[in-house]
Amino acid sequence: MDSKELRRVMGHFATGVTIVTTRDASGTPFGLTANAFASLSLDPPLALVCVDKGASCYSCFAGSGHFAVNVLAEHQEEVSRRFATKSASKFDGLSWRASERGLALIDGAIGHIECKIVYSYDGGDHTIYVGEVLHATVAEDGKPLLFYKGKYHKLPE
Repeated sequence: MDSKELRRVMGHFATGVTIVTTRDASGTPFGLTANAFASLSLDPPLALVCVDKGASCYSCFAGSGHFAVNVLAEHQEEVSRRFATKSASKFDGLSWRASERGLALIDGAIGHIECKIVYSYDGGDHTIYVGEVLHATVAEDGKPLLFYKGKYHKLPE
């Protein structure tokens, strides 16, 4: 299968956009943009995220044992673009707070999900992390940022 064609076809599946965060051993926050995120089970409460093995913060996920998923709001396209880079200064000037577990929760996101990693699986050029949901919150209002066919989109009014 040609990887460019597969990417084009997979791009026809509309997704939400998330920033997945973790921390290193010293507590420094790290994160990346991900749309490979899913709710896995309600009982027990599980979610999964797929992390590119080439991501600069890849090793932090296994070392931390936890991750947080920040579900981005439609006005956070710039945040998504920032975390899609290899820049070391992704959190500079960004409004966020640390959770009780030391995970970065981005202000303005429409949802936050904190997980403890309970399983990890090889997924080719990604690792699939399954997390037990420890805490979740949702904003009372706001619309999600969407990604479709390689572009950001918003829900119609």
